[in-house]
Amino acid sequence: MDENESKKAAGTSDGNVDIAAIVRSAVEEFAQSERRKAEPAYKVELVEERKRREALERRLNELVEENRRTRAVAEEAERSAAIRAELQRLGVAKVDLAYRVVKEDIQRAEDGRLVVRGGSGEVGMKEFLTQFVAENPELLPARISGGSGVGSAPKAAPGGGGISLDQIRPGMDPEEMERIRQEISRVASQTLKGR
Repeated sequence: MDENESKKAAGTSDGNVDIAAIVRSAVEEFAQSERRKAEPAYKVELVEERKRREALERRLNELVEENRRTRAVAEEAERSAAIRAELQRLGVAKVDLAYRVVKEDIQRAEDGRLVVRGGSGEVGMKEFLTQFVAENPELLPARISGGSGVGSAPKAAPGGGGISLDQIRPGMDPEEMERIRQEISRVASQTLKGR
């Protein structure tokens, strides 16, 4: 090995040692070793972050699905209430029975209206229910109360003596209590009949 080769091996051409190059290479080696040590920590951190993100995405999807179900339930409740209200407005006595018959036919259109789709196209809910009630008069209240086998109601005695709350008291005479019960029953019966 000649002198030039040994100088090159030492890092200089004139025989001086290049300290900056040695320090630079030592710092680079140290930085590389630190990166190698830190890589597993970064990978663990990335894995944990991915798990958190996936958990958040799952929760978000669950909330979106729950919101969709809640909206569907609310829409169904609103649709049901609208149908029942219209049946009541039309005078249907057996609203629950009529509702069970027509609920599958009435759907919500794209614009939000309740309609029935049939052979003649879309028909509004009100028109459909009006036609349905006209075709099914048995759902309406009876026009004549009574019928064969129904006896007439006993006639109430007019002006059967008024009752005041002062007359009703604990420990009162059983005959007087029965008379007051009869009077209350008579007044309630007349009120219910619309007299």
